Amino acid sequence: MEQATDTIPAHPTAIRHILLDALALPEWNEAFLAIDGPVEADLGTRYALRVRPGFAGELQYTVVEPDRIEITWQVPGFREVGTWTISPDSQVTHTFEQSGPLATVLRPAYRNVATIRLARLANRVRQLTHSS
Repeated sequence: MEQATDTIPAHPTAIRHILLDALALPEWNEAFLAIDGPVEADLGTRYALRVRPGFAGELQYTVVEPDRIEITWQVPGFREVGTWTISPDSQVTHTFEQSGPLATVLRPAYRNVATIRLARLANRVRQLTHSS
C-alpha cells in the first residue's frame, strides 16, 4: 500500500468536486488517457477507461462520503483501489493498493506515486481556482 498526506490550500468542497469529476481525471492523473461516462459521479456507475499504454478497462466510485472518496479502477491484470480522505482543514491523505500480475511487475514504478498524485491534485485545484 502506498500513502501520502498533504494540505491543499482550498476548501474541502473544491477538492471533492475535482475528485468527483471523473471525466476530468485524465487532466491531472497522467496514467489515465480517457474516461467516458456520465458527468455526475454516482456511486457504482461504471466508467469506460483507457490507461497508458492503451489498456481498456473501467473505473468506478465505490465510496462517496463527505470526508472520503474511494475510486476503483481496473484493466486486464491490474486493479487499484484508491482512497482520498479530506479533513475539514483541507489535509488530504491518498492511499492506494494494487493487485494483479501486472501490478506486481509495475510495483517499483509506483513508488512515491501517492505523493505525485497529491501534488497534481493541488496543482489542479490551483488552476481551477485561478481561472474562476
